[in-house]
Amino acid sequence: MTDITLAPIQPDQPSHLMATYGRQAISFVRGRGAYLYTEDGTEYLDALTGIAVCGLGHAHPVIAEAIAEQAATLVHTSNLFEIPWQTAAAQKLAEVSGMEEIFFSNSGAESNEGAIKIARKFGTQQGVRLPKIIVAEQSFHGRTLATLSATGNKKVQDGFAPLVNDFIRVPFGDVEAIQEAALQHPDIVAILIEPIQGEGGINTAPQGFSYLEEVRNICNQHNWLMMLDEIQTGNGRTGKYFAYQHTNIVPDVLTTAKGLGNGFPVGAVMTQGKAVGLLGPGSHGSTYGGTVLGSRVVYTVIDTIQKENAVENAAAVGRYIVDQLRAQLVDKNIQVRGFGMMIGIQLPKDCAELVAIARDQHKLIINVTAGSVVRLLPPINMTQAQADDLLERLVALINNYL
Repeated sequence: MTDITLAPIQPDQPSHLMATYGRQAISFVRGRGAYLYTEDGTEYLDALTGIAVCGLGHAHPVIAEAIAEQAATLVHTSNLFEIPWQTAAAQKLAEVSGMEEIFFSNSGAESNEGAIKIARKFGTQQGVRLPKIIVAEQSFHGRTLATLSATGNKKVQDGFAPLVNDFIRVPFGDVEAIQEAALQHPDIVAILIEPIQGEGGINTAPQGFSYLEEVRNICNQHNWLMMLDEIQTGNGRTGKYFAYQHTNIVPDVLTTAKGLGNGFPVGAVMTQGKAVGLLGPGSHGSTYGGTVLGSRVVYTVIDTIQKENAVENAAAVGRYIVDQLRAQLVDKNIQVRGFGMMIGIQLPKDCAELVAIARDQHKLIINVTAGSVVRLLPPINMTQAQADDLLERLVALINNYL
C-alpha cells in the first residue's frame, strides 16, 4: 500500500471546499466498531454512526475485506451488462424487504427521486394529467430539487424557488387530514411518508405504527401508491429490518439507503404489487447505481446483519437504552422515544450546544435535531457493555446540563 501522510491543515489555510456544512473542529482518522479515533489516539464513543449510516460500526472486518477484494478485482462495468453481484444483492434485499423489484441508486435522495417518478408514472397511466403526492409536515426526503420540495422543512427549501409543484402537505399522523385532502384533490396518486421522522425529531405518529395501517387502508380505498421513505429507519435500525415490519402491511414503494452500505454510498428504490413494472428501459437509470463494487457491499452488509443477528440485537439493546434513560434522567419533563437504535431524547429547552459539550467533555458523538431533541443512532450491533458506556456518558451530560 502506498504510504501517504496528509499534512495537518493550518487554521489560516484557505479551503477550496464549498461552505455547505457547518463542520465541527475535529477530524477522525480511524474507527473500530462503536468508537472513533483522532490523530493523537483520543477515543470517542460514536452514538451517531455517520447519521445512521454505519449500522455495523466502523471498519467492520467482513465489509472491509469484501470492499478490498472486489476493488482489486472489478469495480465497474456499467448497467449495459449483466452484473451478477447486483442480481445477488437484489435477491437478498427482496428477501428481507418483501418487495419484488429493486433499482439501485447512489443515495437516499436519488431513491426518493425514483419513488416520485414512479408515482407520477403511475398517475399518468391512470389518466391523471397532473399527479399529486401527499407528504407530511416536518418530513425530510432529501436535497435534490424534487425531494427538498417534498420535504416539510422550509429551511432547506429557502432560496431554491420555484419548487417542484404538486406536493400536498398534511400533519404527520393526521389521518383525517389525509381524507380531507382526498376530497379536495381528486388527482392524488400516492402518499410518501417516513415511518418515523428522523430529521424531524424522532417523531412517531400519535397512534404509533398503526398509523401506517390506516394509511395503507386509505391508499387501497383511493387506488393510491403507498410509498415509505425508510432511508433512515431501514436496515435494522428500529429493531425490524424495515420499520413497516412492526405492522402487517406492505408498501407499494419502499426506499432505503444509509445503513444499506455501512458507509459505502448506495441506495435503493423497491416496488411490489401495482407499482411493479412502472419503470422500464429508458425511463430511469444511473451511471453508478448498482456497480459491481456497490452491489457486493450491499450483499455483504445484509448477509452480515443476518449472521450477527444484528436486527434482534438492535431491538433488545435499544429497548435497554430507552428504559435506562427513562429511569436515570432526573428531569421528568424529558421525553424519551424511539425504536431499536433510533432514539430521541426531547429536552424541555433548545440544546444545540450539547453537541460540543458531549464531544469535548464526555468524548461522545451525538446530534441535536429539531432544536431540542438529542438524537442517538448507535450501531445496531452495539454490545451491552458499549450501551452502558453510552449511558454513563450521556446521563451525566444531560443531568448536568439541566
